[in-house]
This record gives sequence, C-alpha cells and structure tokens, in this order.
Amino acid sequence: MDFSVLGPVTVIAGPPAAPIELPLGPAKRRSVLAMLLLRPNATVSVEQLITSLWEDEPPAHARTVIQGHVSRLRAALAEGGAEDHGVELATHSSAYLLRIPESLIDTQRFDQLTAQASPESAPGEAVRLLRQALGLWRGPALTGTVASPPFAAAAHALEERRLSAVEALARAHKALGEHEEAVRALHPAAVANPLREGLIAALMLALYRSGRQSDAIAWFHRTRQLLDDDLGVDPGQRLSAAYQEILRAAPEADGPQGGAESAGAPGPSGQPVTSAPSHQQSVAAAASAAAPVPELLPRPPAGFHGRGAELAELTRLTQGSAEPAQGGAAGGSGGYPQEGGIALLTGPAGVGKTGLAVHWGHAQAAAFPDGRLFADLRGFSGGEATVPAEVLREFLLALGTPAEQIPTSTEAASALYRSLAARRRLLVVLDNAGSSAQVRPLLPGGPHCATLVTSRSRLDGLIATDTARPVRLHALGTEDGAALLGALLGPARVAEDPEAARELVALCDGLPLALRAASAQLMARPRWRLARLATALRDERRRLALLSAEDTGVAAALRNSVARLSADDAQLLRALGTGFAREVNTAEAAALSGADPELIQDSLERLAEMHLLDEEATNRYVMSDLVKLFAQGDRSGRGEGSGGASGEPSPGA
Repeated sequence: MDFSVLGPVTVIAGPPAAPIELPLGPAKRRSVLAMLLLRPNATVSVEQLITSLWEDEPPAHARTVIQGHVSRLRAALAEGGAEDHGVELATHSSAYLLRIPESLIDTQRFDQLTAQASPESAPGEAVRLLRQALGLWRGPALTGTVASPPFAAAAHALEERRLSAVEALARAHKALGEHEEAVRALHPAAVANPLREGLIAALMLALYRSGRQSDAIAWFHRTRQLLDDDLGVDPGQRLSAAYQEILRAAPEADGPQGGAESAGAPGPSGQPVTSAPSHQQSVAAAASAAAPVPELLPRPPAGFHGRGAELAELTRLTQGSAEPAQGGAAGGSGGYPQEGGIALLTGPAGVGKTGLAVHWGHAQAAAFPDGRLFADLRGFSGGEATVPAEVLREFLLALGTPAEQIPTSTEAASALYRSLAARRRLLVVLDNAGSSAQVRPLLPGGPHCATLVTSRSRLDGLIATDTARPVRLHALGTEDGAALLGALLGPARVAEDPEAARELVALCDGLPLALRAASAQLMARPRWRLARLATALRDERRRLALLSAEDTGVAAALRNSVARLSADDAQLLRALGTGFAREVNTAEAAALSGADPELIQDSLERLAEMHLLDEEATNRYVMSDLVKLFAQGDRSGRGEGSGGASGEPSPGA
C-alpha cells in the first residue's frame, strides 16, 4: 500500500503492475485521513479533528460525523488489505491512532531521502536521492482536503520542505558543474514563487553559469519590480549579492543550452569546469540521432462528422502552450516555454472519445513532425489493464531505442522516454485510461509535445497533479447524428426518410457507437428502410441487442464500465435503472436503495465520475435511456454478464 499527501490525498493498493486507488469519499473524510497521516503512530484527538475540519462553528453532531468518516475509512482500508501491510486505524478514548509503517507514507520517504542527501560532499548521490524525493510530489500537498487554517499551515510547511529540496538539488548540480540542470530544477519553482529571493538568486547564478547572462539579469530586474510593486521593499542581501556577482564577473559568451562549462568555458570563478553527460543522456542522444518518425495512430475513423467545437478546443489546449515565451529562448522569464499541453477527453462509453482523438491526430499531423504515438491502455476493456512498463517499451522501440538499452524498471524507462521526447514535437495519444496512476509514467513532459488522454472516468487526479485540461464529450445532437448516419449509409438513404433518421438518433441516445451499430444493421439489410429499424428499436427488450455488431456494441461497452464499480455501486445503478424515469436526487436514491444518504451521495458521485449518470445540476442526476435499459437487465452484480465486446469501442466509436 502507498499513502500519499504530497499531492491529492490518496491510498494506492494492489500489485505494482495494476495499482488501485481506494475510494476515500468526500473532502472531510480525506481530511481525517490526512490529519492522521501527518501524525502517524500518534494519537489525534477528536477536538483536533473538529478544529481542522470546520473553519467556522462546527455542527452539534460533529463528533458523530467524524465517527462515521473513521468507520468508512476503516472499511476502505480493510478492502485494500491494510492488515497485511501492518496498517490499523485504532480508537483510543476520544482520539484516533493510525498505526502504520512510516515507509508507506510519502512524506516520511521524502524526509528520509532529503536527509540522506549531501549536495556539497556527495553531489552525484545527492542528485539521485533528491530527484527520487521530489518525484514523490504529484501536485500541491494535501489537495482534496478542506480549506481550513490547520490544513493550509500544514500544506505550507510541506511546500517549504519541497522548495528546500529543490534548492539542494540545484546545489548538487552546481557542484557537478551541471549548471543547465540546475536551471531546469529551479525554473518551475521560481515561476511559482516569484518573491522567494533566495530561490531567484540561485536561478540567476545558475543561468549565468550556463552562459545566459542576459536571462539572469532579466530575472533580477523583474523580481526587483515585483518586490517594489507588491511589498514596497528593495531586493534583499542574497538577491543583490547574486546580481553584483554577475556584474563583477568576466563576461561569458553565450554558448549552447547545454552550458558554457560543458565545453570547457570558464565559470564565474575563472576556473574551467567540465561535466560529462550521464549514461542515460548518452543513450537518449544516440537514440534521438537515429530515431525513425513513429506513426502509431490507428487509421482515421470512417464517416467522422461534426465535433467542430471540440476539435478546436483540443487544438487550443494542446498547441496553444507550445509557442515559445514572449521574447524567445534568450529573453523573457528565463527563456523557457510552458510545458506541452495535456488534454483529457472524457465522456460515457460509446460517445466517440477515441474517434475524436484519432481524427484530430491525423488532421494535425503537420504540427508533430517528429511522430505520433498511440497506446490503448485498456482501462475499461473487461480484462487486465495495460501496465505502463509495456507501453513505455513500445514507445521507446518506436523512438529508436535498441531493445537491449531499454531499462527494466518503469521509473528508469519513463525517465529515458522523457529524455527522448524533451526536444521533439510529438503527439502522444493515451486511449482508454483507467486511472491517473496508469497515465502519469507515460506523459512526455517536453515543451513541444502534446498529449491526449481519453477515459470514461473523469481522472480528477490527473487534473490536480498534471494540469490536464478536461474536454467533456457529449452525445451528438439530432442534426449531427443524422449526418453521421448519412456519412455511413449514404445521404440518399437517409434523405428517403429524414424523420426516421431523427428517431434513430434519439433511440441511440446520440451515441456514435450506437449509431454505427444501427448503421451496420441497415447496411447488412439493404432493403430495410430506416423506419423499420426504428420500429424494432422502440421495443426496449430488443434495443441493446440490436445496437450490437459482432464484437462491439453498447451493451458490451457498458458492461465493461459497470465491471469497474464496487458491488454496492453496481447495486445502486440497478436500483436507479428500475426505480426512476429520468432524474433523481440523493434523498430519492436513498429511498430506492434503502441505504444511508451520505453513503448514497458518495455512490452517486462515483457513478457520475464514470459517466453512468450525469449531474445536470447540484444534487440532480440524470440517467440516459440506454444506461437505464442496461441497468434494468444487468443481474451480474458487477456487470460481468455474458457475451459482448471487450474494450473501448474502435476508433470510429
């Protein structure tokens, strides 16, 4: 098990090849766990928890609420096998104690790694330790907890420790003469903390030592202006001293971005400094020089129609950030463009996520001259999900890495992949993702790369930790749906009975997968008019069967979604499918299922996260007709019925 607070508060269980994120519920429940993780193996009183969970006056039943959250946390931990890992959530009078091996908590591992690092005396080992420590961070600490002063203070303290580790990493790179690497470590932190003078001073000196004196001076003047505008103060001693050191030192000719010292140029002290590339950098450089241009996208979907707004949004999100910062590489804020964009394309099964991503990738081929990578992660395929190590191997081979030079560990393979992608213009399509943890090792990270992730789940964690920008894909409207039928069947056949075409779109819920399955039925029966199929689809007992074509169809796609649910959530879905016509709120859902309203609220949120329900307004959930029909007929407990397809629909879906 792995307990994380350096980013979203999460608990990961299961084998490393197929990690599972435990459902922790709403913010207050996550906050209870977070407070216990911040004080492992020590008692936390109920009064401390109440103070932390309610910024204003707590409710009269606050103790009861906390007891309920603790009870449900115990259940979630037990389901994840906590006892096998020596984890126990115990009650001690009016306090709680989380007994846990500290190696399971990311904050404890972070502190241990940073304490072992000696940037000045053992810089090479320090770089390894500090990179490993900083790699534990997945976004702002304690994401997902309540916004109260105790949690804000705890998050600030953790962020201070992270920034100290960044500065220590830069010192280690400096000791090795790797000044450009020091810039890369410091730059993101400096952008996020523009008034932290020590950090800016370190970045200025690293920029200067890598042969970028103008960038270093630009950082000083920008920071001086910010200090004056925001605080009304002059630069402090460290910032001023760094500026004076740059001005006093002998001018250095601007060299390549690898750093002047790497070519034997004198450093600020006047002594020549050399640094040899690492083995991983050598492998990346060799592979980059001889690499082919990979073209792994599936063929474009036939008959693709519409989605103009979504296509334009994908272009804006993924390519808008690929332009260099104003002033070019030698000016502006340190000379670095923003990181490549990550677009997260989500929506229900069969809505056309894969088709849209593949169509966009082919249409934008000219923007990615270094290649296009594609992987089906099989997150909703009814079987084992694809493990990141397998995808990384395929990507590295496609990028020209010899098989014998591909690292065996996922972490090392991911680092080599990022190195290869760093200076390329690549498109990476990660299709059918099951979780944020599955996606993160596969993100290229290069400033000119674009990444499209498709998933039936919202993947909130990827948004929180990697700034993925969500694009929600909805069902097709009547006109676009009819146009898709025309593209598949021929416009003449649809024009014979446009009213029947519109009815078919409605009976298919506007889902491209369902419309393609209906078109397959009609293409196999050229004498059928559209009205005949519409009449057959009106029979709700036959509709899902008719909207299937050999190894694909709506029922199969929904079955794979439901298979990801817990038994309780699947049972609620069946109850909702049977018990309400179109929409429901929490109280009505609790009455239908006979369960606790707070538990039902959590279940409704999970069903909405999987796009099996749609929260059209606060506490107002809507179920589509096809999901309702599937829920009424599903008696498997977790959707493991017989027959049907496995996997996200084909790219045309």
